[in-house]
This record gives sequence, structure tokens and C-alpha cells, in this order.
Amino acid sequence: MPSRRDEIAKEARIILDKFAKALENVETSESFVERKEMTRKEFEGNLPDESFREIFFQNAPATKNDCIQAEKGAWKWA
Repeated sequence: MPSRRDEIAKEARIILDKFAKALENVETSESFVERKEMTRKEFEGNLPDESFREIFFQNAPATKNDCIQAEKGAWKWA
């Protein structure tokens, strides 16, 4: 007589097989960007905003010394 664990494993396998079969019918398209140069030149970017760090730390849910402490999904923009 199969155990409850074996029954659950069998049900899970059936569900996964059905899901895999359904995914076979999903049409996907790959997109990517081709560039002549894949990296930017040094100092080609914008100058940093001097107030960014201050605003970033004010918006952080918790800070400790020079780091922010945040849980995944807990960060809310002000």
C-alpha cells in the first residue's frame, strides 16, 4: 500500500507533467540589442547627483552605519 508521501509525489509529478505539456504550446520571442561597443568608455556617463546618497538613505527602511538594511519586498518609495 503506497504511503501518503508516495501519493503526494505521484500527484505532484502528474501536475508538473501537465504544466510542462501546457508550456510546450506557449510561443516566446527572444529579444536582444546588438551594439557596436558593448561597454561604455570611462567618464562617458552623467555626473552623479550630489543629493542622491542623502535621499537614498532617507528613503531606506533602516540604516546601519554606512549601509542600508532592507527586506525583499519591504522597500517602499517615498
